[in-house]
Amino acid sequence: MTRLTLFTLAGLALLLPACSADEAAQKPTEETSGDAAPALERRAFNKTAAALHIPLFWTADDQNPGVIDPGELVVLTGYDATWATYLNADGSFTAATSAAIDNIAKVQQDGFPWGHLTDQERARRQALLQELNQGRPTLVLNDFSSASAEDKAIVTHVLNAARLIEALHAQQIGIAQVEDALAEDDRISRAVLHRNQASWCVAPKTENDPQCHVTQEAPARRFGLYPKDLQADKGFCQMLDAHPRHQELLNPFVVVRADDNGELSPVPYTEAYKAKMDAIAKELDAAAAAIEDPAEDAFKAYLLADAEAFRTNQWEPADEAWSKMNVHNSKWYLRLAPDEVYFEPCSRKAGFHVSFARINKDSLEWQNKLEPVKADMEQALAELAGPPYAARDVSFHLPDFIDIVLNAGDSRAPHGATIGQSLPNWGPVANEGRGRTVAMTNLYTDKDSLEARKVQGESLFCPDTIGRLDHDPALGTMSTVLHEAAHNLGPAHEYKVDGKTAGEIFGGPLASTFEELKAQTAALYFAEWLKDRGIIDDKTAQGAHLRDLTWMFGHISRGMYDGNGKPKAYSQLAAIQFGWLVKAGAVQFQKDTTAANGTDVGCFSVDVTKLPGAIFGLAKEVLRIKGSGNKAGAEALKQEFVDDEGTYTSLRAIITERMLRTEKATFVYAVQL
Repeated sequence: MTRLTLFTLAGLALLLPACSADEAAQKPTEETSGDAAPALERRAFNKTAAALHIPLFWTADDQNPGVIDPGELVVLTGYDATWATYLNADGSFTAATSAAIDNIAKVQQDGFPWGHLTDQERARRQALLQELNQGRPTLVLNDFSSASAEDKAIVTHVLNAARLIEALHAQQIGIAQVEDALAEDDRISRAVLHRNQASWCVAPKTENDPQCHVTQEAPARRFGLYPKDLQADKGFCQMLDAHPRHQELLNPFVVVRADDNGELSPVPYTEAYKAKMDAIAKELDAAAAAIEDPAEDAFKAYLLADAEAFRTNQWEPADEAWSKMNVHNSKWYLRLAPDEVYFEPCSRKAGFHVSFARINKDSLEWQNKLEPVKADMEQALAELAGPPYAARDVSFHLPDFIDIVLNAGDSRAPHGATIGQSLPNWGPVANEGRGRTVAMTNLYTDKDSLEARKVQGESLFCPDTIGRLDHDPALGTMSTVLHEAAHNLGPAHEYKVDGKTAGEIFGGPLASTFEELKAQTAALYFAEWLKDRGIIDDKTAQGAHLRDLTWMFGHISRGMYDGNGKPKAYSQLAAIQFGWLVKAGAVQFQKDTTAANGTDVGCFSVDVTKLPGAIFGLAKEVLRIKGSGNKAGAEALKQEFVDDEGTYTSLRAIITERMLRTEKATFVYAVQL
């Protein structure tokens, strides 16, 4: 609905022997005498630590190459460990750290000890290892050790609430009891469960592998939001759509329960999850109580309103308080609520999440550029959409830039991360254009991520195009700003056609895909629109388009459907955009030309003379479908560019093979207090 996610691949693959992560992480290995310890490689160390479910991350290898120095190691959040577990007050390693490093080094040298396992169990753990090896741990570090006592208290209580949100979201997904059932020494299963927030695999090469599961027997995927028996029917979402009480049952803030007679009823989140929601409310109250600085009155008001929402399931007052925060009246950004719906099969229930960040005031530059033309942007999309849609008075906040401290729950993805978001999705704040839009600006800026983009681009683009591909993160930020702004423009939020919302017209998954397709296509369109008005130059517009094309490649490489057959909204919108541009001749595959890396034969070139017209045509098509509630048109577009076998699927296969040579970023978080 209103989340923009970027998936990028980076780093070198860690090639481990075919063995498992079990007791190696539970106890120190015996020291060997005589031979010097082998040098360690930072990225391989971090991947092995993740596979062993050890919350350590090696940040850099600048002091003594191949050796971990105390100042280069951080402790990750989200585990049953603290910084004091691994680092003494003077910064030196504890015994636990030395044992963990020894275990990681031993696994890197000898492989995981799998000799005692059955063939079936060895195959399962091997699949889990392949699952993890498709990700590259990517650190987001924030240091509050020199912060004020007030700020430390705020961060502490938000972190406590985030841990509870993770447990609450696990109930929604239906995996809350899985960890308790795992063998104590089965570290790799714990690692996958923690990373994926699911008991099944989600990476492209393993999501359809029936052995890739954290338990020895892979049960059917059943979410905690609906009766288990109901979910046995693959068409249960459509059945709920047609139910006489569908509006009550599909309310985003209730779970569906069945009585002994099979009668369905809605149960408010505050009843279904009362204990955890009450505990979260206490942490939010405590964070508010710690605030004495009057400059943070707006933040304090949100914390208190949010705490009350967790007790009442009435989210609109909290949304009102949250909408009043901005770059001018708080240094914090916090969204702690149930919001997005992509995670569950019907795409109707709001997932609990935390996005916690510090405000980055660089956003003021973009706000100054777009604020004077917001009404013109709305008019432009209204003209593309045509009747029955008519331009509205728009008053939304332009994106604030934020530097992420922590993502938790539904915001903590196995691969990639949300890089832009417009919230809330429902209620007066959303419908009246008073929501908040943000762009996350401290993600994918690390050296490994930037190098990965370079490698990917050179494997896919022809020499005549690669020179125009600019890896400047500012281009990605611009696209995010335009995407998120577009969520507030044109037929958005709860816009209705003949009294029906998009969810009711298209169905949940297709409605989600088309809202994101509208926003991302509008981002392409507005780059040209801003260029025509002299707000950005032609080089910037072209650079943004090529940057967005690499974004399409990333999502295409993830596949069109998950292991349970649910459509992937971003992958499908990327396939539609890509297919349209190819059909229009703006993107061309030169099958006999060597790519810019000098190795791969067959590459993509971009005809910049055809690109503006192709973008305009796509924007007009998508806006008219969305604005008129044309489900048949939406399904036809999806059928042609997503589901039909032919040229587009063949080209997507080439993209996927080259993109999956490298790993997806898996964000991990460390907060030092």
